[in-house]
Amino acid sequence: MIERIETSTRMSRIVKHDGVAYLCGQVGDGETVADQTRDCLARVDALLVKAGSSRGQILQAIVWLADMADFAEMNEVWDTWVPEGQAPARACGEAKPARPELKVEIIVTAAC
Repeated sequence: MIERIETSTRMSRIVKHDGVAYLCGQVGDGETVADQTRDCLARVDALLVKAGSSRGQILQAIVWLADMADFAEMNEVWDTWVPEGQAPARACGEAKPARPELKVEIIVTAAC
């Protein structure tokens, strides 16, 4: 069975299937990549709770940065957010964001 949560015409914020939660990409508010990453990860936390999951159950994360020069700054925030010993499989790349003010977007898949 597939469960869709917070579904609109375009997308669902969460799709659950067979014990796995797929979250839509999350962005954050703020001036710096660190600020945006912190806000983005807070939004991920909220969606994980709605999905019946948590940080420690994240299987995979895909991080898109508008500029790879921000990699270290984003990682400083990421490294304090991920539970010790429970880092997910992760990829990080550079991509042009949907809006020019966006610096980071994170897509998460988690067990639930």
